[in-house]
Amino acid sequence: MRSGTLATPIAKLRAGSSLHKTRSFVSSSIARAAPPAPTQVPKVTVSVSSAPTPNELQSQELDVDVIPPKDVKLELTNRAAEQLRSIATRERHPNAGLRIAVESGGCHGYQYTMGLASERNPEDYHFTHPAISPSNIYIDAVSFGLLNGSTIDFATELIGSSFRIAENPQAKGGCGCGVSWEMKD
Repeated sequence: MRSGTLATPIAKLRAGSSLHKTRSFVSSSIARAAPPAPTQVPKVTVSVSSAPTPNELQSQELDVDVIPPKDVKLELTNRAAEQLRSIATRERHPNAGLRIAVESGGCHGYQYTMGLASERNPEDYHFTHPAISPSNIYIDAVSFGLLNGSTIDFATELIGSSFRIAENPQAKGGCGCGVSWEMKD
């Protein structure tokens, strides 16, 4: 053995000893997993309990037309209705519900605002689930024109739980937060 050279297993491996062999893996095809099928959340068209009258809108100084009952459509998932029932029960107030509004702002022009309400205002449409009660939703006449045909859901995630507008036929695009959106042309 020469001075300065050590005969260690590491030195043998570096020198290309037969102890160190590399195996390679070659595949001629790549198997890709199919994307998961979208989950269908049960939803129903909610009933209009009350709608604003032209006189109520005029008294509130709102220049908006009342949408005819046959053209009013709003869907609510069962889990959102159950959450609304839970809130009304916890608050011990059968008229407690979710107030939804659309405001200008956000990064795409419009944004949803949601909060708890204890009663219907004169300019509100009032919706309820046909089988799960109480499950009140209040939407003002101006906002409802931008929400007609939408689906309201309640989602539970690791970062929190919230009501959401899951589908809005009036909207295109939007940001990742799901709150800000752009109106279709």
